[in-house]
Amino acid sequence: MFTRRLLMGAALAAPALRHAQAQSWKAAYPELVFAIVPSENASGVMNRWTPFCESLSKTLGTKVTLRVANDYAAVIEGQRAGNIHIASYGPASFARALKTGAPVEAFCIEVNEDGTKGYHSVFYVKKDSPYQKVQDLRGKNLGLVDPNSTSGNNVPRFALNKMGINPDQFFGRVIYTGSHENAVIALQQGTVDMCANWWNDENESNLRRMERKGMAKYDDFRIIFKSDQIVNSPMAYLTTLPAELRTAIRTAVLELPKKEPETFNRIYDGKARPWEPVANSAYDPIIELITFVDGLRRQRG
Repeated sequence: MFTRRLLMGAALAAPALRHAQAQSWKAAYPELVFAIVPSENASGVMNRWTPFCESLSKTLGTKVTLRVANDYAAVIEGQRAGNIHIASYGPASFARALKTGAPVEAFCIEVNEDGTKGYHSVFYVKKDSPYQKVQDLRGKNLGLVDPNSTSGNNVPRFALNKMGINPDQFFGRVIYTGSHENAVIALQQGTVDMCANWWNDENESNLRRMERKGMAKYDDFRIIFKSDQIVNSPMAYLTTLPAELRTAIRTAVLELPKKEPETFNRIYDGKARPWEPVANSAYDPIIELITFVDGLRRQRG
């Protein structure tokens, strides 16, 4: 039989136990690394995400270091090796991490300004170019982003396959530019004649962000292809982190937009709603997509 004294003792012990658990993970993780896939230049990423990491550091009580990855694969490999504890992924790079056995779990998803949780892959050409459809670009140069980019490689290759186009045979050259910004710059400079990029809607896209930074003019380009909607990008942490730490990270991130709206709005230029919870299963269709594209690559080999 439980006595009142035992129940009171258990109640008093619970906070102490939680405190001890928190202290134990802080001792094991004096520093957490948060990494970003390179959708824009490094200085742009630092400007957007440094205040976020500073806020996370204060909330968690342990240092959170921002790392701007050289390419998408570096984030996947960093999480597989346990060197990156939290990461902001693109859908395909996250699906690749899952597919290759990285111990990762998505815990929040980006939400667009209109409340939707998806975006599109588009093909841009210069506004004054003669090209009206993808089939007009035979022998010309195509700019893609990164092999693990969703809107910058996997969806474009899937779409081209549906058009009956083998990009490595149809185009003069297929060039990986490394980031969405670089893809637009390559098109701007004439290095490529068409490029793939991410696009939410008329109000928000990589090109709109570049326009706000004075790097490009939106009206200098035309969209000649737009994909079906793709599930938005997730944030993910290692499943090997202690449960108490994962809960603390998830809570801190999901509460940040309300507690520090300026920090959150800085990340998306005020063009997004607060993050929402998400599960790995949301990215099952993306795993199917990259598996299909992998098959195309093997056929070419």
